Amino acid sequence: MTDALRLLLEDTDGTQLETSCTRFAVIWQGKEVWIQQDGRGQLLIGVDVDEGDTEYANLLLRPMATNLVSLQLEMEAAESGEEDDGHVHGPDCNH
Repeated sequence: MTDALRLLLEDTDGTQLETSCTRFAVIWQGKEVWIQQDGRGQLLIGVDVDEGDTEYANLLLRPMATNLVSLQLEMEAAESGEEDDGHVHGPDCNH
């Protein structure tokens, strides 16, 4: 399996351009939403967080129809890094 994604870009007049890449981003509500393959046939979608951000993004995916989903970007206040409760980030902490 290849890590390359085949993309179809379409203008408002319907003209299509085919290209490929390993990863791409959409700038949405001022945030970079990155999409890439994980090598096992799944798509990974994530939002970049910049140092000093006071909010982080949650991506909410909801089914709308048999072949359609809704993706919503929701901002949530980030905890300040000054508080140290002894928590160590690991694979099971959902951070």
